[in-house]
Amino acid sequence: MKRAAALLVAATLATSLAGCGSPRPKGPPPSVINRVLTGAPGEAQPSRIVSTEIAFARAAREQGQWTAFRQFAAPGAILHTPTGPVPLDTYIAGEADPAEAVQWEPRAVAISCDGAVAVSQGRYRDPDGTVGNFVTVWERQGDGQYRYVYDVGGPDVPQPPPRKPVEDGDIVVTSIDAVLGLVASCPRGDEVPPPPAIPIGEDGKADARLSRDGTLRWRWEQRDDGTRYAAADYFYEGRWLTAFEQSLVPAGAM
Repeated sequence: MKRAAALLVAATLATSLAGCGSPRPKGPPPSVINRVLTGAPGEAQPSRIVSTEIAFARAAREQGQWTAFRQFAAPGAILHTPTGPVPLDTYIAGEADPAEAVQWEPRAVAISCDGAVAVSQGRYRDPDGTVGNFVTVWERQGDGQYRYVYDVGGPDVPQPPPRKPVEDGDIVVTSIDAVLGLVASCPRGDEVPPPPAIPIGEDGKADARLSRDGTLRWRWEQRDDGTRYAAADYFYEGRWLTAFEQSLVPAGAM
């Protein structure tokens, strides 16, 4: 933060000197502040991904499911469907918003050291009561906002048993869900070693992407049995760790 503060002081001083003789707003313009803070230490904040996920789910509920999916997507975003990854625009072309949207909440977030790339994992519930898991990859855009580039979700197989109805006189204790935040370590001196090698397989059936700063990797697979797999690895205190991994088996597979 000291580096960012020094740059801000310098920018403020330059603006003040240039403004002698004519009244101008105090301090640097927002564009200068945003440029200084982008990539500054402390930029990697899992809470920003959580708040974006919450806003995304709220937009789906209030504005419409596919409307929200379009609104929060980065250019070229893909959805990993049961048959494989498909461009979002292709998958929802001509689709009207359903009467009721799927709802979800994040449970874990892994984010690169520079905050440019993050992966969230969580739970969702369909309007018919079906529950399952999802994984979403987020990239920070030029305006500083996060938009997703990859999304996959699938139901629990088998589905959990229905909850017991609440009866008069029952004492109900609700749980408070905490979101796990995992922040990659920033490289100091030496470059970050590459993550462990993984087999990529055939084109169109698997892929892996590394953040620009080399501290976060996300990957997906479309396996021959129809299972969709997604995972995130991050560099932490000198070694690579798996933040989380998710296998989504086809419905009816068990």
